[in-house]
Formats: sequence, C-alpha cells, structure tokens
Amino acid sequence: MTMKELERCIEVYGKDIYTFCLWLAKDQGHADDLYQDTFLTAIEVIDRIDSKENVKSYLLSISIRIWKNRKRKWAWRNRIAPTVEMAEDFNVDLAYEEKDRVLEGERSAVLKSAIAALPEKHRVMILLYYMEELPQERIAEILHVPIGTVKSRLYAARKHLRSELEGYFNE
Repeated sequence: MTMKELERCIEVYGKDIYTFCLWLAKDQGHADDLYQDTFLTAIEVIDRIDSKENVKSYLLSISIRIWKNRKRKWAWRNRIAPTVEMAEDFNVDLAYEEKDRVLEGERSAVLKSAIAALPEKHRVMILLYYMEELPQERIAEILHVPIGTVKSRLYAARKHLRSELEGYFNE
C-alpha cells in the first residue's frame, strides 16, 4: 500500500475508526490518542497492508491491539502505584424541550451505558458486529478466535443486554 492509498483510507474510514476508538476508550482524550496511534502504526506497517483486502478491518484490529496493550500496561502500573481519578461533574443542559428528543436521548444513553457495562470481550463483539457491521467470520479473523467463540460471545452479549434492557424499550 502507498501513502496516497493510506490517506484515502483515512478519508474514507477515519470517522468510523474514531467512533470505534471512542467506544473502546470511553473517553475522548484516550480515544484521540488511540485513533492517532492507530494511524501512526498503520504508517509504520504500511508495507504489510494489502489495499486489495479489507483495510478497515485491518485498521480496527490495530486499534484493538493497541487498546489491549494499553489496558495491560495500565493494570500493571495500577498494581504498583494505584491512581486516584478526579470526579468531574457534568451539567446536563436540556435545551431541547421536545418530548421525543428527550426520550430518544435517554434511550440512547441507557443503551450506551448498558453496552459500556458489558465485559470487554462481549462489548468488542457487539461493537464490531453492530456498529462496524462486520460479518462474524471477519470478527474471528480480527480477534484471532474461532468462529464459534464469536457466535457464543455475541449470544451472551445479546442475552445480557436483553435482560438488562427488558421492559425499557418495550413500552
């Protein structure tokens, strides 16, 4: 792959990759770093990227690998010297008084928090399958797991979300 082709991929897939990074990191600052490091790594391994293959999947797998490495490093450092996070108060500005918008925003927030509460192995499956719309076979390739593992994790994640959100969306 050439730099021009990679630039084109950034234009085409950049927003999707960034959104995925936001879901993984759950924080805009960490997501920005993850997004930037994803494309820096892509530049480093540009000769190994085949532009005829699914480049978006390759970039997603780079993001996942970087995120897992960071989490592992953070966990190790936290065992040695635990950090204390500062609590931030967020003021919710309800500028929209329309009932539908408020309800839709609430539903979206509940769904996002339910997805965020999933264990990482299930959350990644949900994000890759529903948000990135990747087939199960491609998810198995990206995560280097058997297809049966992808299916069982998706099933478990759906089951958990269904029980967590039961009655909330079925009015």
